Amino acid sequence: MNPSGFPHRLVLVPGLILLTLIGLIRAATAQQTRPPNVVYILADDLGWGELGSYGQTKIKTPNLDRLARQGMRFTRHYAGAPVCAPSRCVLMTGRELSKAEIRGNKEVKPEGQWPISADAFTVAEFMKSQGYVTGATGKWGLGPVESAGDPNAQGFDLFFGYNCQREAHNLYPSHLWLNRERYLLNNRRFRPHQKLKKPLASYARFEGNQYAPELIAEMALAFLREHKDEPFFLYAPFVEPHLALQPPQEWVNLYPKAWDDKPYLGHRGYLPHPRPRAAYAALISHLDDHVGKILDLLEELGLEENTLVMFSSDNGPTHDVGGVDTTFFNSSGGLRGRKGSVYEGGLRVPFIARWPGHITPGTTSDFVSGFQDLFPTLADLVGAPRPEGLDGVSMLPALLGKASGPRTQPMVWEFFGYGGQRAVIDGRWKAVQRGLRRKKGPFPLETYDLATDPFEQHDLTSERPDLARRLRAIMLRERTDNPVFPVPARKR
Repeated sequence: MNPSGFPHRLVLVPGLILLTLIGLIRAATAQQTRPPNVVYILADDLGWGELGSYGQTKIKTPNLDRLARQGMRFTRHYAGAPVCAPSRCVLMTGRELSKAEIRGNKEVKPEGQWPISADAFTVAEFMKSQGYVTGATGKWGLGPVESAGDPNAQGFDLFFGYNCQREAHNLYPSHLWLNRERYLLNNRRFRPHQKLKKPLASYARFEGNQYAPELIAEMALAFLREHKDEPFFLYAPFVEPHLALQPPQEWVNLYPKAWDDKPYLGHRGYLPHPRPRAAYAALISHLDDHVGKILDLLEELGLEENTLVMFSSDNGPTHDVGGVDTTFFNSSGGLRGRKGSVYEGGLRVPFIARWPGHITPGTTSDFVSGFQDLFPTLADLVGAPRPEGLDGVSMLPALLGKASGPRTQPMVWEFFGYGGQRAVIDGRWKAVQRGLRRKKGPFPLETYDLATDPFEQHDLTSERPDLARRLRAIMLRERTDNPVFPVPARKR
C-alpha cells in the first residue's frame, strides 16, 4: 500500500517530466560542446582556374561556387607536390615535401604505390585520438592493402575506393576496395590506355555497368548519415577530373557540340572520346555535383552549422594529354606550368573553406598556405596540442579573420619526378631549381617576385644575387635526404 495515499502514477509523472527535462538539457549541452565535424574534399588534377569562383567561364561549377559564396576563398594556397601521391603524403602527415617520406610517384606491384611507413603519424590517426570517427572515400595512393601505408593502418576506420592510382585511370574498374576487402564490380576489365586508327560509331566499349565515382560519392554520403550523431572526419579524395575521359553521357550533353570539331583517338594516352573538350568539362561538373550532394546532406541532417568543409586539389591541371585541352579552358588561370611542375601552375590550387557562424561568407584571403598546414589547423580546431615534427602553420586565424600578419615560415618542395625539382616560397619571393637529377650541370636557380610577377616571367637571379643566395640557402637548410626518392643537394 502507498503510505501517502496517492496513486503511484501521480508520484511518477513529475519524476518523468524532470527526467525528460534533464535529458533535453543534456542533449542541448552536448550539441553545444560537441567538437566540429570536418569534411575535407580533394579533387584530382583540378587546375587553379577551373572553377567559376576562380575565373572559369566555360565549365559549370555551381555547387563549388556556392561553397565559395558561403565561405572563404584562398588565392595563394599550394598543393603538397605537383603530382598525386607525394601531395597526399604532405596532406596526411603535415611534413612538407622537402622532408616527406613520399616525394614522387613510385609504383608497387601488383597494385599500389610506395607506402608511408608505420612510423608516420597521419591526420586521421590524430583525429581518431581526439574522439573522431574517420573515413576516407576515393583515391588513396599511399600504400597497398596490408602494407604499412594501408589506410586502415593509418587511422581510417573506413576506406572505400581505389587503393592504387594506376587503377584509378579507369573509371569503370573491375574492383574497388572496402577496407581490406576487394569490392568486385560488374565491369569487364579493359586497358585504360588505347588508341584508335579512326573514329568509332560507338564508344560504349570504354564504359561499364558500375561507375566508380558514383559509388564513391554514395559511400561518402552513407558515412555522413551513419555517423551524424558523433564527431566525424571525412576525407573525400575524389578521382575526377583525372583522366581517362569517361564521364556519364548526360553530363557531356551539358556542353556545346561545337566545342569539339574532331574526336580524340587516344594518340596521347588514356582512352579515346568523341567529344574530348565537353567530356573534360563534364568530369569537373560531375565532381561539382558530388560536392553539392555533400553540402545538401549536411543541411538535411542539421550538421551544416557544426561542420567545417574544405575543398582543394592535389596539384595543378594535367598536361595536354589524354584529350585534355587546358589552353582552351585556361585551366591554370594563366599561371606558368601544369601538373609535374613546381612553377605556380603545378602547385597553386583552389582552396575554399566554409564553417557557418565562424568563417565570414563571401570572403577572400591572400594568406599563403599549403597542404602541410591542414594538420596544425585541425589541432588548433579541436583544441589539442600539435604533434611534434609538423612543418606547417595553422590556417585557423586566417579562416576566422584573425590572422595577425603574413606567413613568416618558408615553404619548400623537393620533388623527385620530372627530372628532379626544388622550389621555395618565402613571402613574396620564390626560387625554382630544375633538372637536379641530371648527371651534369649547370643547375641554375630562377628567382621571382610573385607580388609583381605571379606568372613567373622575369627571373631576378642576376639582378638580385643576394636574394637568390638566401633562397637557395633555405632550400638546402629545409630538406632531408631521402634514399627512396633521392634528389641531389645541388648548389649551382
